[in-house]
Amino acid sequence: MAELSLSHVADQLIGNYNMGGISSGERRRVSIAAQLLQDPMDLTSVDTQSKEREIETYKRVQMIESAYKESAICRRTLENIERTKHLKTLPMVPFKTKDSPGALCKLGVLLRRVMRNLLRNKLAVIMRLVQNLIMGLFVIFYLLRLQNDMEKGAIQDRVGLLYQFVGATPYTGMLNAVTLFPVLRAVSDQESQDGLYQKWQMLLAYMLHLLPFSIIATLMFSSVCYWTLGLYPEAARFGYFCAALLVPHLIGEFVSLVLLGIVQNPNVVNSIVALLSIAGVLIGSGFLRNIEEMPIPLKIISYFTFQKYCSEILVVNEFYGLNFTCGSSNHSVAANPMCTITQGIQFIERTCPGATSRFTTNFLVLYAFIPVLVILGIVVFKIRDHLISR
Repeated sequence: MAELSLSHVADQLIGNYNMGGISSGERRRVSIAAQLLQDPMDLTSVDTQSKEREIETYKRVQMIESAYKESAICRRTLENIERTKHLKTLPMVPFKTKDSPGALCKLGVLLRRVMRNLLRNKLAVIMRLVQNLIMGLFVIFYLLRLQNDMEKGAIQDRVGLLYQFVGATPYTGMLNAVTLFPVLRAVSDQESQDGLYQKWQMLLAYMLHLLPFSIIATLMFSSVCYWTLGLYPEAARFGYFCAALLVPHLIGEFVSLVLLGIVQNPNVVNSIVALLSIAGVLIGSGFLRNIEEMPIPLKIISYFTFQKYCSEILVVNEFYGLNFTCGSSNHSVAANPMCTITQGIQFIERTCPGATSRFTTNFLVLYAFIPVLVILGIVVFKIRDHLISR
């Protein structure tokens, strides 16, 4: 950086022509520096289609060679070479090591670089943290507060609320990926060709960097929505609620990252993830149609959707232990069919039978989606690396 006069912009965003950052000349010097790190054998670029340019380039190389041979640096270098021929142990070459940095070291550097670059984009940081919160505030203003009276929509409001949370959180995660990652993907495509690292290492660094942001964003969103809307008033239930909603948010972003390894256009990825999220909620959540009543093929597919396990966790977490009223005490069940459900456990058994006993298992299966998507993303980007190198 010092040799290429880049030290004064060490803490600035590189950017591109569409987004601010360092100047175009400084960006070119950054590109030269990245290639110099790999000790290229040929630093000249000759247009073989133009004979005149080829001759001119050859003449300039000869001039540089002649000037170097007549310099004091060349004489000292030759003297050092002659002197080292008689040494029993050769001195170490400065700034050189026998082995290149390991994969873990490269991952650490990439993680630090991704974190620093994205933190410089203040708008992206703010949107990453408040997207879910903005959605939650809209829901709060719409519902205000949940009731336990069946005649006032005690079950309907809760089901609609959980449906909204399960369906919307993956989409906000997807928006982050399609906005921020394509720029890093373009950088990794170039730098991996120069041999600095592999594409999957950039992907893994991005996945690791987003974890603290997702956790903070989910906690902010849940802290406001859970207590304001009047969900089950218990600290442990609040913890389960946060842990359950963190996964859909991460999965939405991870699925987008996997698809960005295959599909070049982020808008296409946006559409695919949105369709997958909608289909997953329809088939797996059980909110629109009881899973037990669906055709067998759809019932089998539901087991491969994260929405099934997240929805069952949220239903049990909210409805277990609730008692419902039904207007005035004078109303009978016969007069009002809505009063057939008086306890939350009745709704749980009607919507997702056995979900209470599967609560821990559902959590384990839900969190298993994350490492599966990480491994799938690494495989996809390894294939991408192979195809681009060819």
